[in-house]
Amino acid sequence: MKLRKTLIGIVMGLTLGVTAIAMPMPGENVAHAAWSQAKADKVIATGKKYLGTPYKFGASKNTTAVFDCSSFTQRVFRVAVGKSLPRTSRDQAKKGISVSKANLKKGDLVFFKASTTTKSKRITHVAIYAGNNKLLHTYGQPGVTFTGFKGTSWEKRFVSARRVL
Repeated sequence: MKLRKTLIGIVMGLTLGVTAIAMPMPGENVAHAAWSQAKADKVIATGKKYLGTPYKFGASKNTTAVFDCSSFTQRVFRVAVGKSLPRTSRDQAKKGISVSKANLKKGDLVFFKASTTTKSKRITHVAIYAGNNKLLHTYGQPGVTFTGFKGTSWEKRFVSARRVL
C-alpha cells in the first residue's frame, strides 16, 4: 500500500511537471505562448519594403504612397500575415494581449504618448518592435524607418505593447 501511494505521488508529480512545461508562464496566455517567429519575420520583411516611404498624418489605408503610423502597421500586418488591425493606434492598442516592455518580441506593436513631459497616457503613435532594440515605424522625416528604442525618447514615451501575432 505504501509503495502504491509513493508511485501515485511520483506519477502525479511528473504529470504536473509536464503540464507546467506546456503551460504558459504566469501572466501569459495561450496566444502569447503561440507567438510565431516565422510570422514576426514576415512582418518585419514586409515593413522593410516600405523603408523611406513618406509620412503623412491621416494617410488612407488604401495607399502605399504615404503612411501615417497606424496605416503603416495596418498595411504591414494585413499584407504579411493576413492580420486585420483597426485604423487608429488607440484602437490597435486594444487588440491582442498585453506585453511588458521587458518581454517585447519581434513583431509586437509598441504604443507611445505624445511627449516625455506629459503625464497623459493617451496613445498617439504605434511602431513595430523589430528586435535587437529597434523599432520599425513612420513619423515625420525620413518616413518609414528603423530607430533605436531602449535609452531613447521613444522608450521614455512608452505606454504599452501588444502581441497580435
